[in-house]
Parts: sequence; structure tokens; C-alpha cells
Amino acid sequence: MSVVHRVLAIDDDASVRVLLESLLTLEGYAVDTAADGPAGLRQLAADPPDCVVLDVMMPGMDGYSVLAEIRSRQRGRHVPVIMLTAADDDRNAWRAWQGGVDCFLAKPFEIAELLRQVRHLCTHPAPEVAHTSA
Repeated sequence: MSVVHRVLAIDDDASVRVLLESLLTLEGYAVDTAADGPAGLRQLAADPPDCVVLDVMMPGMDGYSVLAEIRSRQRGRHVPVIMLTAADDDRNAWRAWQGGVDCFLAKPFEIAELLRQVRHLCTHPAPEVAHTSA
């Protein structure tokens, strides 16, 4: 019997959430979605997924703040996080890496690359070491 990995997609854009849910479900993942950072953090606290796909630019609590909160929590500290952003520049990438992101992809992203990263992070989680912020 194969293991079904769970992915949590946090994005304020409903069309992106539907796309992520559809793509990942077709690949055999169980997918939960959240429309904003606080809702995603509540879901993560209740039942941590195997991987989080996180948008950077969201109103209220942006993806960097969500990432910082994930990394500060005992139940989320080791969950792999893939950040998606339309603001693909060195400053944003550096901020994500400093925050402890596992993968940083620009929107529009290549579907094959996103699926490859999710598959890798779900099946080869990072060793349990604390992520640190600068």
C-alpha cells in the first residue's frame, strides 16, 4: 500500500488554489487549501502536512510572515515549504532562503518543476535541523 502525501496550498488567488489542488490531486496527493496565511497556519497547527506550497504576495500576512511563523512552531518547523511568487528577483529569493524556504519558484511556474519539487520534498524531507532567520 502506498503512502498518500498531504500538501497544503496557501494562496489568496482562488484560481491558483484550484490549479494547485487539481494538479496535485491528479498526481495522487491529498490537498488542503487556505485562502490566507492565518487560515493556513491554523490548518498546519491542527495537522501538519508533508509539504506546504505558499504564495509570497498575500494581503495582511504575506508569505514571508507565514514562513517565519511556520519555522517558529514546533509542529511546523520541519515541514518543507515551496514558495511561489510573481516577484521573482534576487532580493525576494534571498529573503525566502534566509527564512528557511526549501524551494523558491517564480510565477508563472513550470508545472513539471513544481510537481518534481513536491515529489522530492514529500519523499526526501530535510533532516530535523532548525531553520533560522536572519
